[in-house]
Amino acid sequence: MIKNKCYCGFDKNFQDCCEPIINGVKKATTAESLMRSRYSAYATHQVDYLLATTHITVRKQYSKFEILNWATSNKWQQLEIIESTENTVEFKAHFLDTKLHKQIHHEFSTFKLENGCWFYVDGQFF
Repeated sequence: MIKNKCYCGFDKNFQDCCEPIINGVKKATTAESLMRSRYSAYATHQVDYLLATTHITVRKQYSKFEILNWATSNKWQQLEIIESTENTVEFKAHFLDTKLHKQIHHEFSTFKLENGCWFYVDGQFF
Protein backbone atom coordinates (compact mmCIF):
# COMPACT_ATOMS: atom_id res chain seq x y z
CA MET A 1 0.00 0.00 0.00
CA ILE A 2 1.42 3.39 -1.02
CA LYS A 3 1.10 6.00 1.68
CA ASN A 4 1.17 9.73 1.06
CA LYS A 5 3.15 12.33 2.95
CA CYS A 6 1.06 14.16 5.54
CA TYR A 7 -0.70 17.35 4.45
CA CYS A 8 1.22 19.27 7.15
CA GLY A 9 4.49 18.74 5.31
CA PHE A 10 6.14 16.19 7.60
CA ASP A 11 7.63 13.19 5.87
CA LYS A 12 5.24 10.77 7.58
CA ASN A 13 1.98 9.45 6.25
CA PHE A 14 -1.21 11.20 7.35
CA GLN A 15 -2.36 8.13 9.33
CA ASP A 16 0.76 8.33 11.53
CA CYS A 17 1.04 12.11 11.73
CA CYS A 18 -1.98 14.44 11.93
CA GLU A 19 -4.89 12.02 11.63
CA PRO A 20 -4.54 10.61 15.20
CA ILE A 21 -4.56 14.20 16.53
CA ILE A 22 -7.61 15.14 14.46
CA ASN A 23 -9.41 11.97 15.59
CA GLY A 24 -8.59 12.61 19.26
CA VAL A 25 -6.36 9.54 19.64
CA LYS A 26 -3.36 11.79 20.40
CA LYS A 27 -3.05 15.37 21.62
CA ALA A 28 -1.12 18.11 19.89
CA THR A 29 1.94 18.55 22.12
CA THR A 30 2.96 22.04 20.93
CA ALA A 31 1.38 25.07 19.32
CA GLU A 32 3.13 24.10 16.08
CA SER A 33 1.76 20.55 16.15
CA LEU A 34 -1.73 21.98 16.64
CA MET A 35 -1.16 24.36 13.71
CA ARG A 36 0.00 21.48 11.51
CA SER A 37 -3.00 19.34 12.48
CA ARG A 38 -5.36 22.25 11.81
CA TYR A 39 -3.88 22.71 8.33
CA SER A 40 -4.40 18.98 7.71
CA ALA A 41 -7.95 19.37 9.00
CA TYR A 42 -8.60 22.10 6.43
CA ALA A 43 -7.17 19.86 3.71
CA THR A 44 -9.43 16.97 4.80
CA HIS A 45 -12.47 19.14 5.65
CA GLN A 46 -12.59 18.25 9.36
CA VAL A 47 -14.67 21.23 10.48
CA ASP A 48 -15.64 19.82 13.88
CA TYR A 49 -11.96 19.49 14.79
CA LEU A 50 -11.26 23.04 13.63
CA LEU A 51 -14.04 24.39 15.82
CA ALA A 52 -13.09 22.20 18.79
CA THR A 53 -9.48 23.43 18.66
CA THR A 54 -10.50 27.09 18.51
CA HIS A 55 -10.38 28.66 21.97
CA ILE A 56 -13.80 28.88 23.62
CA THR A 57 -13.50 32.67 24.05
CA VAL A 58 -13.44 33.22 20.27
CA ARG A 59 -15.23 30.11 18.96
CA LYS A 60 -18.56 31.93 18.54
CA GLN A 61 -16.90 34.19 15.95
CA TYR A 62 -16.53 31.24 13.58
CA SER A 63 -19.24 29.62 11.50
CA LYS A 64 -19.17 25.91 10.72
CA PHE A 65 -20.61 26.70 7.27
CA GLU A 66 -17.94 29.33 6.52
CA ILE A 67 -15.11 27.06 7.66
CA LEU A 68 -16.41 24.20 5.53
CA ASN A 69 -16.82 26.51 2.55
CA TRP A 70 -13.24 27.83 2.92
CA ALA A 71 -11.86 24.30 3.39
CA THR A 72 -13.65 22.77 0.41
CA SER A 73 -13.42 25.63 -2.07
CA ASN A 74 -9.63 25.64 -2.03
CA LYS A 75 -7.09 23.01 -3.03
CA TRP A 76 -4.52 22.94 -0.25
CA GLN A 77 -0.99 22.59 -1.63
CA GLN A 78 1.57 23.12 1.11
CA LEU A 79 2.09 24.35 4.66
CA GLU A 80 5.23 26.37 5.27
CA ILE A 81 6.17 27.12 8.88
CA ILE A 82 8.15 30.38 8.98
CA GLU A 83 8.77 30.50 12.73
CA SER A 84 7.27 29.06 15.87
CA THR A 85 7.63 29.81 19.56
CA GLU A 86 5.99 28.26 22.59
CA ASN A 87 2.60 29.85 21.83
CA THR A 88 2.89 31.42 18.35
CA VAL A 89 3.29 30.14 14.81
CA GLU A 90 3.95 32.18 11.70
CA PHE A 91 3.02 30.20 8.62
CA LYS A 92 2.14 30.35 4.95
CA ALA A 93 -0.63 28.10 3.66
CA HIS A 94 -0.30 27.67 -0.09
CA PHE A 95 -3.48 26.82 -1.98
CA LEU A 96 -5.29 27.08 -5.28
CA ASP A 97 -8.48 29.13 -5.19
CA THR A 98 -11.72 28.30 -7.00
CA LYS A 99 -10.24 29.60 -10.26
CA LEU A 100 -7.10 27.49 -9.64
CA HIS A 101 -4.98 30.60 -9.06
CA LYS A 102 -2.09 30.21 -6.63
CA GLN A 103 -2.72 31.94 -3.33
CA ILE A 104 -0.84 32.26 -0.05
CA HIS A 105 -2.52 32.73 3.33
CA HIS A 106 0.25 34.26 5.52
CA GLU A 107 -0.62 34.42 9.20
CA PHE A 108 0.95 34.95 12.62
CA SER A 109 -1.19 32.83 14.95
CA THR A 110 -1.45 32.79 18.72
CA PHE A 111 -2.25 29.62 20.68
CA LYS A 112 -3.06 28.89 24.30
CA LEU A 113 -2.36 25.78 26.37
CA GLU A 114 -5.26 25.07 28.71
CA ASN A 115 -5.80 21.94 30.78
CA GLY A 116 -3.20 20.08 28.72
CA CYS A 117 -4.78 20.97 25.37
CA TRP A 118 -3.66 23.53 22.78
CA PHE A 119 -6.18 25.93 21.24
CA TYR A 120 -6.03 28.45 18.40
CA VAL A 121 -6.80 31.95 19.76
CA ASP A 122 -6.32 34.38 16.89
CA GLY A 123 -4.26 35.34 13.90
CA GLN A 124 -2.75 38.42 12.34
CA PHE A 125 -2.74 38.34 8.53
CA PHE A 126 0.04 39.67 6.33
